[in-house]
Amino acid sequence: MSPQLRQRKCFECSSEDSRSHWFWFRLFFNVLLVIMEAPKAEEMHLRHVETDVLIPKMMREKAKELCVINVEAFNHCCKDNGFFMVFKCREENAALKECITTYYRDPAFFEECKQEYIQEKLEFLRTGVPTKNRKQKLPTSM
Repeated sequence: MSPQLRQRKCFECSSEDSRSHWFWFRLFFNVLLVIMEAPKAEEMHLRHVETDVLIPKMMREKAKELCVINVEAFNHCCKDNGFFMVFKCREENAALKECITTYYRDPAFFEECKQEYIQEKLEFLRTGVPTKNRKQKLPTSM
């Protein structure tokens, strides 16, 4: 029998096939490397789509929550006026745009949303569970 085809004995269990032990060793080693090389929040590099699309989307959602009075006024005006909302709700629309634009132009607000996005991304990398699935409530009665 040639030396290449001969199987090695396992040192721990004295079996002829040590491939399963090597598999678990390599798996453990790879997981350990991933944990050790996990990116930190300050070191994380964001892709172009994250800085130009995903973070502004988060900013828009948070700005709508902060401008709730203007959003409700605009929605109420639109429901009351139907097709004529384009002409009759200009003031409410302008007030809503002004409120949201003040948040868009604030660099501190961008940094806040960026840090929140990075924390969500790190949590996803750590657990593998998306944010929307993590925020779902569990049923109370079983």
